[in-house]
Amino acid sequence: MDPKTLYRRKLLSIPDAVALVQSRQIIGAAMAAAEPTGLLSALDSQAERVEDVTVCVCLPLRQYDFILKPEMAGHFYVENWFYGAPDRQVHPQGRVSYIPNNLHQAASAKLHATRNHLDIFFGTVTPPDRHGYMSLGLSLVIERQLMAAADLVILEVNERIPWTLGDTQVHISEVSHVVESAIPPYELPSAAADETDRLIGGYIAELIEDGATIQLGIGGIPNAITAFLMERHDLGVHTEMFTTGMVDLYEAGVITNRRKTLWPGKMVGAFALGTQKLYDFIDRNLAVEFQQGRVTNDPYVIGKNYKMVSVNTALQVDVYGQICSQSIGPRHFSGTGGQLDTHRGAQLSAGGRGIIALRSTAKNGAISTIVPMLTPGAEVTVPSQDVDTIVTEYGVAELRGRSVRERLKALTAIAHPDFRGWLQEEAERLGIVPSLPWLRHAGQGVMVQGGIVCP
Repeated sequence: MDPKTLYRRKLLSIPDAVALVQSRQIIGAAMAAAEPTGLLSALDSQAERVEDVTVCVCLPLRQYDFILKPEMAGHFYVENWFYGAPDRQVHPQGRVSYIPNNLHQAASAKLHATRNHLDIFFGTVTPPDRHGYMSLGLSLVIERQLMAAADLVILEVNERIPWTLGDTQVHISEVSHVVESAIPPYELPSAAADETDRLIGGYIAELIEDGATIQLGIGGIPNAITAFLMERHDLGVHTEMFTTGMVDLYEAGVITNRRKTLWPGKMVGAFALGTQKLYDFIDRNLAVEFQQGRVTNDPYVIGKNYKMVSVNTALQVDVYGQICSQSIGPRHFSGTGGQLDTHRGAQLSAGGRGIIALRSTAKNGAISTIVPMLTPGAEVTVPSQDVDTIVTEYGVAELRGRSVRERLKALTAIAHPDFRGWLQEEAERLGIVPSLPWLRHAGQGVMVQGGIVCP
């Protein structure tokens, strides 16, 4: 059948599409900037006729009534791979719950729990080309796997979505229904880096050599790293998330992907989240390739890159080397995402390094983020046996292979000066390290040279 005719037959209005939802169904939705805004915004209109509908989302970026309205209780329940502000707001009401995951296994693990069945998938795509093919655009993390498991696939066609290349093409014949929307994809402004961010970014940039392949997160610290990398040569990108800062490095000639050992010549990632500048850059760009999250974030795939450097941020680290990046004590804040995936993968790489960056204090300097032990209830994002390199504004602590005593001394050296004595005393009081005078003297050789802590 002619693709245009097929498209017209499958076209529904958004109200008619959400009216297909039935009680006790499970819906999966595309994530982050690929979220189907029109469909999700209309979902609450069905509350009076449906009960116990589970909606699986990941980092929803807009305010949706089916999530936020208290009267949605009993009608819609939200399961989320990565919390945003709306989820933190609703969590105490018992209408949203976190799905623990590593990004490369997020979709497969959830489908295992549902016996590989999903009732409906909501996603976003570009308008079809003359052959009937559409591009999934801004995310390929979980979308393909959820589509394959769904009885109904309903895609929101939006001409504002960039046409991205890689494993992103979907034919109109593979889709149950399409709806149309012109809502611009969510833009995340580039966070301004302050002086602390710049200090951390400078230390991290020193660890990234010419020819390295990088994975950077988002926020003030990654933006600061970008500024310090402008003198590097032939960097490559293998990342879970494409960011606007990567565009800046590409345009400056820093990112060339020439020396990559995996997908040479290509920036490879699973989703994009940033400004319109980023979305314009990835549109039909042969230098940019999207692969599924189960590929980009498989640690063994990541490890095939030469000099792979992964940079992630954290909320807290203890003297064992345990990293918490997703909760504040027992209060869930965000999610694991791909942090453990990329951190492990980088260490499998020849010349690679897994870096965790954090400010030395929080709450305007009132508390230390480097602690004797994680706050009770804190979720461990990176276990102590996986930790590699920790960076604060006071330097770099290399922990991989070090004993707990050595880790304590290395972390003390990059903690805020106001908390260094407390850190040592508390570690001794808790019995994490013995309180022995000779042991203190034995560790006096720890020093910081060029920002690197050297036991």
